[in-house]
Amino acid sequence: MKLRISMTALSLILMMTVISSHAMEMNDIEFQDAITVNGVNLLLNGLGKREATIFNVDVYVAALYLEHTGSDGYAICESDQTKRLVLHFVRDVSGGDIAGAWAEGFMKNSGDDLSVYESRITSLNSWMSEMKDGQEMMFTYIPDTGLEVSVKGTSMGTIEGSDFASVFFSIWLGDDPPNGGLRRGLLGLD
Repeated sequence: MKLRISMTALSLILMMTVISSHAMEMNDIEFQDAITVNGVNLLLNGLGKREATIFNVDVYVAALYLEHTGSDGYAICESDQTKRLVLHFVRDVSGGDIAGAWAEGFMKNSGDDLSVYESRITSLNSWMSEMKDGQEMMFTYIPDTGLEVSVKGTSMGTIEGSDFASVFFSIWLGDDPPNGGLRRGLLGLD
């Protein structure tokens, strides 16, 4: 009888270990440790929080999924691998604030080439809308296709060009991210 109880307890512990190893959590938001995009397996590279600089409140939790995990932000941005950035909002944010953040991010990360991206930034901004607590945006780079944009579970379209995707991902992984903890978390350094 003792052996049977011990085996049952051991089985429960092993099941809990297996279940818990399939997700990571931040701010009570759970992200799978692996996903599949168009038949390509992506691994969760890291999680980070975007904090508003003025009020020091969390805006969203971000998850970065990659074909080949790594901690070099520049290499990840430049790589021609399938990658996905998920933004899970933890507070309400207006579409105008989101569009403003994209504009600022591209200004900081595109160098002297901002004019090359203007029409594509305009397309991206036209797809933005108010995000409520619990809603998500997903940005998936597919090689030879472009950056697929999904807002609140609805596919908005694709922005062509690996150059655009590289600058877009550098908003979070480059020299001047919205906040340092966000970058470190996405790169798996925290």
